[in-house]
Amino acid sequence: MPTDCISYQNSGYFSPLMNDYLDQKNELHSLYHRFPTLENFEKQIEEKKNNFNGNGNGNLKRQTLVNVLKNQYAKLTVSAETLNHIELLNDPNTFTITTGHQLNLFSGPLYFLYKIISTINLTKELKAKYPTYNFVPVYWMATEDHDFEEINYFNFKGKKFRWNKESTGPVGRLSTEGLADFLEIFSLEIGSSTNAKTIKKLFEDSYIKHDNLADATRYLANELFGSAGLVILDADNQDLKRSFIPYIKDELLHQSSFKAVTETIAKMKDYFVQVNPREINLFYIEDNLRERIILENGIYKVNHTKIEFTETEILKLLESNPEKFSPNVIMRPLYQEVILPNLCYIGGGGEIAYWLELKSFFASAKVTFPILLLRNSVLLATEKQNKKADKLNLTWSDLFSKQASLVNRVTQKLSDFPIDFTEQKEALKKQFETLLELTNHTDKSFLGAVKAQEVKQTKGLEMLEKRLLIAQKRKFHDELQRIIDLQNELFPNQSLQERQANFSEFYLENGDRLIPQIMSHLKPLEQNFNIITLD
Repeated sequence: MPTDCISYQNSGYFSPLMNDYLDQKNELHSLYHRFPTLENFEKQIEEKKNNFNGNGNGNLKRQTLVNVLKNQYAKLTVSAETLNHIELLNDPNTFTITTGHQLNLFSGPLYFLYKIISTINLTKELKAKYPTYNFVPVYWMATEDHDFEEINYFNFKGKKFRWNKESTGPVGRLSTEGLADFLEIFSLEIGSSTNAKTIKKLFEDSYIKHDNLADATRYLANELFGSAGLVILDADNQDLKRSFIPYIKDELLHQSSFKAVTETIAKMKDYFVQVNPREINLFYIEDNLRERIILENGIYKVNHTKIEFTETEILKLLESNPEKFSPNVIMRPLYQEVILPNLCYIGGGGEIAYWLELKSFFASAKVTFPILLLRNSVLLATEKQNKKADKLNLTWSDLFSKQASLVNRVTQKLSDFPIDFTEQKEALKKQFETLLELTNHTDKSFLGAVKAQEVKQTKGLEMLEKRLLIAQKRKFHDELQRIIDLQNELFPNQSLQERQANFSEFYLENGDRLIPQIMSHLKPLEQNFNIITLD
């Protein structure tokens, strides 16, 4: 199975901030702790070990974590590898590598797989490098998110399948009632092959046989990755949040995150800022409610409700019911690093961008900032598509180009004469330079006429150049259309395949070989966009 790659920086699909992070530009050094290299994990292990055990409660946090995980896995068939990893979390020499993801319906886009595979593969590399320690891959389910519109659909072969349902509270608690009809519609789309039947059963067992979205997603991820020892965590839990009480209290009383993150954002003026902090970065949650906590005139109010607390009342509620407090995008990373013996967070470009806003906040909270690793990105191709690209003399760099640019470049390559009037434009420029010299020896009114004529004739040449390019595109229409068709297959909607397609589309053709094939080729510490040709 041939594999190729292109660097993230040359792919054209990553932000200037991510490109500069990957290039380790000096101006970004203050925004992260250690760059993700195998060697840098040695110091990260030592620092996290000391910090996690800080005030002597490391063992208690580990025991709580293990107990919560055992309860969450109680109704699942759990692999020996995952059971072993859960037990190992009691060991002070065990650390986690974590990725997080929303509870997208039927797993959502392909990069759900790539995040988790990156996490699993990194734990293997670390175990080989540091055999005296244990490394556990963790998938943190974003069960407390409430933006249902972001997760209630997936794409299959260019069609969008959307679950139309009302949701106002944390999505993890959302009932799966009504998904049977949705699954039936999807089943008609994928046919009745052996692989199609496997997909149907997987989705049915996940979503029809479980009562809420958190349990359904846990089952699905466990079926796909349990054999590799993946540990799946739902942090919407009272016992886990009890460890986070001091940080929630500090946020309520002092708004520490707002101050620290705002200062950091000021250093990022040359980049797009992924998220902006609020004065209080916490939500109040119940089964059908997740709304911001706002402080007004000494009273803590729950946005869009009549719920409100005095300072004494809200601190009392925090001690008795910490599960009613939900961290937002600014506070969630801190919560993760407080309850997990975590070394590294693996995420997409947007996630790493907002983590880069948080280092000073972590410093103020005295919690070790994790190594930040950009997840693997993948383009899946077939042997047939590979052969088409070869026949059309296209490189992967060509195919990653924006379509208009690619078509123009190929048109110029196919033409037996240059579609470029640069030489004529230069000649015209020199002619008008000579004419402009004459203005020094005659009436100044001549200057305006010369300049107007230069603009007119230059525009005329540019228009002719464009019309010639259009004429050549018509001449080579058939070959250009084959190139466009191939690029559209690989980059649906002229976007990354991994952000558009669902894994079921590829499972239909590749079955149980799909995930092992991808897993065998991804190396998370290499900064390459992988192109994998499936068998």
